[in-house]
Formats: sequence, structure tokens, C-alpha cells
Amino acid sequence: MALSDPLGDMLTRIRNAQMRGMDKVVTPASKLRARVLDVLKDEGYIRGYTEIEKDGHNHIEIELKYYEGTPVISEVRRVSKPGRRVYSSRNDIPLVRNGLGISILSTSKGVMSDNTARNENVGGEILCRVF
Repeated sequence: MALSDPLGDMLTRIRNAQMRGMDKVVTPASKLRARVLDVLKDEGYIRGYTEIEKDGHNHIEIELKYYEGTPVISEVRRVSKPGRRVYSSRNDIPLVRNGLGISILSTSKGVMSDNTARNENVGGEILCRVF
């Protein structure tokens, strides 16, 4: 069965793995998923990720991050979905929890966090919110 929302699937896998206290989670590989994971790594929400081959297919193994036994990511939510795309101009990029969290955007200059998008002076599709 084909996935209609691969990015939402990855975020759900991360959320579920952290609820179970797992150190790593595996998800199918794609360029968009890798770019989103780059942003999460740069912002300090995950330890990192590696691309592996499993059963003849490329996968991404994500190393989750915990602080004193609690997950660093307390909330991850998909904003723009396949049935309803959400776009924001450079002036209207919303703050997540008064700047404590981040939004991840897909812009013409690549996938980046909301702070980077404001500094680059670009808007785009809001993929997800992380806190």
C-alpha cells in the first residue's frame, strides 16, 4: 500500500518511538525526509541519522535524543497535509510557542527552520511544527 503522506508517516514513527523510549527508529528514505532530519539535527531535536540498506531498499535510521529520560521532542505536528497545503509569506511565518519551538518550511532555497527562513527573507510551505 502506498503512503499518501510520507513525511507525516516519519513524524508519527518518531513520536511513537519516543513514547516507547526507543533509542532509534527506522523509516524509508527520501530526499525530503533527509532534509527535514537535517533541520531537526541542526536545531538539536535528534542526535543524528544514517542511511542504511535493508531488504534491498534504502532506509533512514534516526537516533532519538533524550534529556534526563524525557524526549527532547515533546510535540511534533504536521501542518501542511496532502489534502490541505499551508503556505506562509516571509512576513507571516508563525512563532511556535513564542519562539521556543520551530516550524520547518519548504522554501525556494530548500528546507529550513522558521528562523533561517526569516533571516533569508523567504516564505514557503509550512511542513511541520516541533516543540
